[in-house]
Amino acid sequence: MTRCLYIAEKPSLGRAIAAVLPPPHRNHSGYIEVGNGDIVTWCIGHLLEQVEPDTYDPKYKKWNMNDLPIIPTQWQLVPRAAAKQQLAVIKQWIHQVDHIVHAGDPDREGQLLVDEVIDHLNVSKEKKLAIQRLLISDLNPAAVKRALQNMRSNREFIPLSISALARSRADWLYGMNMSRAYTLLGQRGGYRGVLSVGRVQTPVLGLVVRRDDDIAQFIPKPFYEVFANIPYEENTIQARWQPSESCEPWQDAEGRLLNRKLCENVVERITNQPAIVTESERKESKQAAPLPYSLSALQIDAAKRFGLSASDVLSICQKLYETHKVITYPRSDSRHLPTEHYQQASSVLAAIEHVAPELRSGVQQCDALHRSKAWNDKKIEAHHAIIPTPKKMNSQSLSVQELKVYQLIARQYLMQFYPAAVYCEAKLVFTINGGQFLAKGRQLMSAGWRALLGKEDANDAQMLMDKVPPLTEGTELLCVGGDIKDKMTEPPKPFSEATLLQAMTGIARFVADMSLKKILRETDGLGTEATRAGIIELLFKRQLLVREGKTIHATPAGKGLIYALPDEARYPDMTARWEHQLQAMTEKKQSYQPFMHLLTTQLCEVINKAKFGGIPESLRQLPAIEPSKKKCISSKKRSS
Repeated sequence: MTRCLYIAEKPSLGRAIAAVLPPPHRNHSGYIEVGNGDIVTWCIGHLLEQVEPDTYDPKYKKWNMNDLPIIPTQWQLVPRAAAKQQLAVIKQWIHQVDHIVHAGDPDREGQLLVDEVIDHLNVSKEKKLAIQRLLISDLNPAAVKRALQNMRSNREFIPLSISALARSRADWLYGMNMSRAYTLLGQRGGYRGVLSVGRVQTPVLGLVVRRDDDIAQFIPKPFYEVFANIPYEENTIQARWQPSESCEPWQDAEGRLLNRKLCENVVERITNQPAIVTESERKESKQAAPLPYSLSALQIDAAKRFGLSASDVLSICQKLYETHKVITYPRSDSRHLPTEHYQQASSVLAAIEHVAPELRSGVQQCDALHRSKAWNDKKIEAHHAIIPTPKKMNSQSLSVQELKVYQLIARQYLMQFYPAAVYCEAKLVFTINGGQFLAKGRQLMSAGWRALLGKEDANDAQMLMDKVPPLTEGTELLCVGGDIKDKMTEPPKPFSEATLLQAMTGIARFVADMSLKKILRETDGLGTEATRAGIIELLFKRQLLVREGKTIHATPAGKGLIYALPDEARYPDMTARWEHQLQAMTEKKQSYQPFMHLLTTQLCEVINKAKFGGIPESLRQLPAIEPSKKKCISSKKRSS
């Protein structure tokens, strides 16, 4: 009898695989034996980790600028202390079975996570060539069964593993060397904390530092808006002046009027003058439902609605996925669904009604035959959007926060079965004594999917701008006068948890290089769905960021570090270039060696500048850190 070993990424996935394999099932410590003799086991995250620098050479235990950069010639991995027992379980079986099935998560990191265990345990070349790849993004039994029927050769995914390996080693090289270099510079300036640097964390810190600086340096300036008052029937139309090109000398870069005397002259010129309609437009517009959630989109909404941090949302989602099994895989960057999932819609809708009774009327009023653009196989790579599963359970089994997040996910899914919201948009352009004045408005006519938003969206059911009557072109009314609205420019708002996440996912707008903008849009920004929450929390733990109420600011140490670093470390451009090359590796368009060679060359240049450039002024006389935080980082705790 031939036996197969399934290696899942997590225990929850291992149990889901075993559940659809032949009974009886015998549970053991770290693995499950199923009826046909096959074994299902699992990793618990990465079982292996990069060794500390002092493993390569004991002298690296003491941080010394003269030892930098540290570049291993032969990379080494060791079992994580907490994972040795589980690694022993996999080792026990991996040489006894005839076949191996790789069941890591269907992404770059999930591919490497299991591949590195297989390599570490010295699986024979023949057995390695026969490994099959099982791709599961939904723990629902029906989805697991379908995945088992569509396994592929693991060899197809070697480029994915190489890309993840390159990222892992590059992050180690960059973070280890840069953190040591700038921490040592900080120590020379009197600072006793760790100034950690990372490929992703540092550009995120740079965003916050620059925003804080913009706020601190902001000088408010007055500007003005002019409105013509045009009576019509029982109402007064207020039409806003549209300055011509000749007014540009009195406007700022955003087109705001800076000269009040000019505005007073306009009001004087239009008072008691004919107002002729030169353009009239009324049209219907439709707004389709937003797509189901990716993790970042969910974290942003949960932060706005409930004040939950990104890490809180991820933790809650992991419980909803692994413990309760009421949502699909949460660490997804996709907002689309496979077409086959449409067949499960009725079961998912029934589950929502059961788990979240508050959404019962929303379920009952939806049209299960309506199909949004969410279902699109071409838009899905590793994972699909986060949606509820068909599993029914009592809502009382969920915590308050778990239920809130589940309801958000469920409501977003329900929207896919509702028609578009329909608006009436109206516009009138008046000519008054040679000047152009604009009045426009928008009114919700049919709520469609917005009905699910309830009271939260009540304002959208009203006229959002001044009322705009249905006048025909050529209609002549009388402008009885004008109003000048005095306004002041406002500084940018400080980052919050939600807006910082939005900035990380939309980082392209912070980059000037057009080619890099495109790369960052394609790679969905800084970090990954799985790492963004951890990166933000890491910056708090290392006292480079601080929370003040709902806002996020850089600490003096965070600012000092950013001011001291070269531009390539402070901005997201380098990350964009890395991601472009790493993605090219997955597509067999880029090799590992050239990527690593260029990285080490550039790293040596930056480290040499740190070595011989003296102590940056921004790292002198930084305030002391809290005593509880005075710990050195190690590669085991380092994040990108």
